[in-house]
Amino acid sequence: MENQTEERELTHEELVARKEEMLQFYKDSVPYLQAQCEYEELLARIEDARFKRTETQIKFAMMMQGPPEEGETPADKGQDQGRKLKKN
Repeated sequence: MENQTEERELTHEELVARKEEMLQFYKDSVPYLQAQCEYEELLARIEDARFKRTETQIKFAMMMQGPPEEGETPADKGQDQGRKLKKN
């Protein structure tokens, strides 16, 4: 058997009742949506604070590193200067 949905025209009274039900549903949902909005805003503030803290830590680390030595590129740092790769 096929599951068919019957569509019919609503009377004026039924339409008014449906609109009232919808309005009540939305009014009842508002406190939950407000709580969710506050929750999401707090999460965004926390993420922003974490980003700023990490950015500050990176700037501090770069400052403590000091300027690069003459002729040294940032890619050279951390590599052993005395060792070279053999060419075949």
